Amino acid sequence: MDEGTFQEWDAELMPVDPLCFTVPKPYAEKLVEEQRTCGMTDACLTGKGSLEGREVVLGLTDSRFMMGSMGSVVGERLTRAIERATEEGLPLIIISGSGGGARMQEGMLSLMQMAKTSSGLMRLDERGGLFLSVLTHPTMAGVLASFATLGDLLIAEPKALIGFTGPRVIEQTIRQKLPEGFQRSEFLLDHGLIDLIVHRRDMKRTLARLLQLLAR
Repeated sequence: MDEGTFQEWDAELMPVDPLCFTVPKPYAEKLVEEQRTCGMTDACLTGKGSLEGREVVLGLTDSRFMMGSMGSVVGERLTRAIERATEEGLPLIIISGSGGGARMQEGMLSLMQMAKTSSGLMRLDERGGLFLSVLTHPTMAGVLASFATLGDLLIAEPKALIGFTGPRVIEQTIRQKLPEGFQRSEFLLDHGLIDLIVHRRDMKRTLARLLQLLAR
């Protein structure tokens, strides 16, 4: 974002342990460890700022926090950001880095975030809003199966692992060798799942150009 323009939203939302989950270690303890190590309260950051002078709503998931898995706080922050982008008529950018999918420690509450974020994006689309989805390494499982693949354009970084289930699990299940580069950005571009591959050093300039071309 342009320097000094980003305003974080919903930082006060904090994760809880609704199921008193204890395997392989207590979830409440795991959250404290991740917060201390990563410096984030959960795996998601949202807010508003400027991108080369154009106001946008930004959301991101960070794989450093429990592999960027989506729990209640991640889903709620993203949904609120989607709703504010819809209300304010602003372009939406979500940058996904999630190898953890829906967070098992929150059970059904986590799975419901897939439907909630997707419903919010449907309303954004109905209002003519623009959503650019950026997929980093890795973007997997429930995140990929919900908001991450609902963008008007899907932009991936080079060689990012993108899929629902990892290639090792697929090979063990079907007992076949997968094609070279399977589930990597370049393979998915060739097969029509994503629209662009952009290196991180060029990402800001590319996103700004796309906004110039596509945003109202």
